[in-house]
Amino acid sequence: MEIIDNFLEEDVFKGIQLHLQRSTLWGFSNHIDYEEEEGDGFQFTHTYVIAGNHMSDYCRELFPIMNKISPVTFSRIKANLITRTPKIIENSFHIDLNLIKDEERLKQWTTGILYINTNNGYTIFEDGSKVESVANRYVSFPSNLKHKGTSCSDKKIRVVVNFNYFEK
Repeated sequence: MEIIDNFLEEDVFKGIQLHLQRSTLWGFSNHIDYEEEEGDGFQFTHTYVIAGNHMSDYCRELFPIMNKISPVTFSRIKANLITRTPKIIENSFHIDLNLIKDEERLKQWTTGILYINTNNGYTIFEDGSKVESVANRYVSFPSNLKHKGTSCSDKKIRVVVNFNYFEK
């Protein structure tokens, strides 16, 4: 796992933050994790890339991040917005690339998370490691590592952008 603070230059990051504040960007999702079948969990999402294809008219907004990561290919890029809850709610452990069933193949992929705003939410990993939500922090890890996000209780929203990519 690698954690990089101040991942992007401040002016570039501020532009991406502003982009992600557009109310017309977000679509409603009545679940948070793949495994979740029922429950009260929901979030707002925007998918930029899926199956390696640019799916969003807004992909260019993330080009500075995509260029900095510079992988062979992206499998998916998706932004998540979770609203404030009275207390922090931890979601379910999951992997982002749930269609890859072969563990060895899954290890070859990387998952990255860019935190868009600072709040008291976090990402926790199955081994107990925890990464706090700090604006402009980027964490990358092998895609086979199960992780889960949370809500926040101190800000109106918690926003992250997830990247799934093949580096080599």
